[in-house]
Amino acid sequence: MKIGFIGLGNMGGPMAANLARAGHAVTGFDTAQVSVEGVTAAATAAEAARGQDVVITMLPNGKILRAVAAEIIPAMTAGSVFLDCSTVDVDSARAVAKDAEAAGLLPLDAPVSGGVGGAQGGTLTFMVGGAEGAFAKAAPLFEIMGQKAVHCGPSGNGQAAKICNNMILGATMIVTCEAFALADKLGLDRQAMFDVVSTSSGYSWSMNAYCPAPGVGPQSPADNGYKPGFAADLMLKDLRLAMQAAESADADTPIGLAATRLYETFVEGEDGSGRDFSAMLPRFEKRSRG
Repeated sequence: MKIGFIGLGNMGGPMAANLARAGHAVTGFDTAQVSVEGVTAAATAAEAARGQDVVITMLPNGKILRAVAAEIIPAMTAGSVFLDCSTVDVDSARAVAKDAEAAGLLPLDAPVSGGVGGAQGGTLTFMVGGAEGAFAKAAPLFEIMGQKAVHCGPSGNGQAAKICNNMILGATMIVTCEAFALADKLGLDRQAMFDVVSTSSGYSWSMNAYCPAPGVGPQSPADNGYKPGFAADLMLKDLRLAMQAAESADADTPIGLAATRLYETFVEGEDGSGRDFSAMLPRFEKRSRG
């Protein structure tokens, strides 16, 4: 396929490189004017989008997505796929999809899970909203860039799935860290704690696959000084998107709100910025109940 790729940062760059390595003709654009192996550089986003079978965007937020969409939609060919892999607010995703459909395009919102390592290794999971025909057309690209793509329904549902998933993840990581800190103060060995919880009703991905306690369970960022696998800053972004969606949908999400406020404190008022989101554990280790 002929592919335009807009947004060649830590995630987009490796994804575009994997598509080029698989034999697709990829033209890319990024405001930072980065160079990606196998990708032909374009001078503008519109130039990267013109005449392509699929245009992929990987952008920081909904405001930028809307601005880029306004630039590239008029340049795109009717019947082509507009595949947005950014994590943005549901309202922006649906507004861009509506504009794309009006121009005769096939929009998909497909945020990803798996981080930079998944982008580099081609093992991302895509949560996809949009028409089935568009999903089928993009399916071969999902297979190159990732290991799984789930069609979640109409436009915006990919973003909805991503933020609901990460609201659960943010909350479960907090309570996992709280539990380890409590276990410490009760004199319970961390390995014993892990051995019990990881095989009992308290098990979760946060405990079993991404344990926040160093030296316990599989290798995780905790074993590397909490260098980000998934940054606390990004968790805060996703939790805020979830709260924005909850307000728009009139949904009661008290635990999600509490998690958002804790990550706000951790990232913006303490030392959480630039650290992994599981670095909540050393935070709780230093705190008392008061």
